[in-house]
Amino acid sequence: MAADASVASVEAGTATAVPAAIARSWLLVPGTVPDLAHRVAASAADVVVVDLEDGVAVDDKGRARRALVAAAHLGRRPWVRIGDAASDEWRTDVALLRRRDLVAGVVLAKVETADHVRRTIDALDAELPIVALVESARGVEAALEIAQAPGVARLAFGSGDFRRDTGAADDPLALLYARSRLVSTSRAAGLPGPIDGPTVRREPSELETASGHASTLGMTGRLCLREEQVAVVNSAMSPSADELAWAAVVLETLERCGIRDGSDLPRIARARAIREAAESFGIVADASGHVSDYDR
Repeated sequence: MAADASVASVEAGTATAVPAAIARSWLLVPGTVPDLAHRVAASAADVVVVDLEDGVAVDDKGRARRALVAAAHLGRRPWVRIGDAASDEWRTDVALLRRRDLVAGVVLAKVETADHVRRTIDALDAELPIVALVESARGVEAALEIAQAPGVARLAFGSGDFRRDTGAADDPLALLYARSRLVSTSRAAGLPGPIDGPTVRREPSELETASGHASTLGMTGRLCLREEQVAVVNSAMSPSADELAWAAVVLETLERCGIRDGSDLPRIARARAIREAAESFGIVADASGHVSDYDR
């Protein structure tokens, strides 16, 4: 994934049609922001997540929940981040969501066991997909159990809280084990690549570098804190022009020559995944000049 792909223009607010399984940018919007429904509709993020958890002060949580309901009445269906399953706020959040068509999915905060997911699914009494936000050493070590819990659509890395829990530095090397473990366990559980934690600093170059690093590890999404981060993340975590051209050549050659042997299967699977992602993201690329490995 890289930033050199050509991305077709998308009307603001329509990018949320991207399936959650391949969504790149997950924009956290506090439920207390003015005109929440407009913020949800106007975002170019693949997924907008209304935050009822850390992004909202305790005294303002009631107002944030009412704003979420009001946005739903206007036809908006964002995702929502709710309190962790050990908290009183979680009980209030799931009571609000239970049997009501308010959101498209739930980001569950501070997941440390599969039981946190099971309790949430049972309490919601609904088939809402769950993104399990892993934010502690216990959560990282239980990642496979969490990923295999029914209802989990993806894992996400709460990098800030993980650093506070472990004392790790805000450094790619210091967080390499945690990120890689979430990638490996996601794959083992048959889930899409996990969603990386947000970049707090405002420099676009740092966000681009961090997103590129996460992508090379196998992470396929990123939490965003501001709308201006969305375009950088979407670009960094989209198939590059070279990848798209390579996939086009592989699939054209497959159609023309067929499968040679079993060693072709991983290459074909990757090419198909790249093409499907490109179609969802509205990305096009020119395959001219690329030579098929099959013909060499």
